[in-house]
Amino acid sequence: MRALVIGASGGIGAAVAAAWAARCEVVGLSRAGDGLDVTDEAAVAAALGRLSGQFDRVLIATGALGVPEKSLKVLTAQAMLAQFAVNAVGPALVLKHLLPLLPRDRAVRVGVLSARVGSIGDNALGGWYSYRAAKAALNQIVHTAAIELARSHPLAVLAALHPGTVATDFTAGYPGTKDAPAVAADRLITVLEALSPAQSGGFYDYAGKAVVW
Repeated sequence: MRALVIGASGGIGAAVAAAWAARCEVVGLSRAGDGLDVTDEAAVAAALGRLSGQFDRVLIATGALGVPEKSLKVLTAQAMLAQFAVNAVGPALVLKHLLPLLPRDRAVRVGVLSARVGSIGDNALGGWYSYRAAKAALNQIVHTAAIELARSHPLAVLAALHPGTVATDFTAGYPGTKDAPAVAADRLITVLEALSPAQSGGFYDYAGKAVVW
């Protein structure tokens, strides 16, 4: 088995890469380590094009939070577009160029880090306009891509995953209880392994429970 982590320099990505490394060969790509800008399709195509062989496990762990808006009054087009570029367009471009690296004849698991705040049905607090909308768009991209992937890769699983609140640089400015990255990584891997092709395209939390759209 071989694994690929996109966003391997981040807290969750690094922890998942380390956990997988105890079981198999792991390739990690990131902006910090490899200059991989997921919003630049040429960079994505070049980075994934340099990889050889196929990957049975993949985690796309890229993302950015920005400054969450508490009110429409502070919403700006620039901030919203930046969120969509990183959190929705970026993973979509990775999925586009990832397809040739996925085997068709055996089980494949691809997880994409999303967030519960991207759930429309679970939104009772409001705010966080740009981040919420970008993650909701990401969930739609994952769901749609899973339908297409099933046609050529019937044994594959592609899922959006909510990791919970994890102690990383991403959440450093926010209070509350946070899971250690290693704990979050083990949970995400367990959830991904337990999903069946019939569940591909879904949105699941760190406990394996489906999250409402």
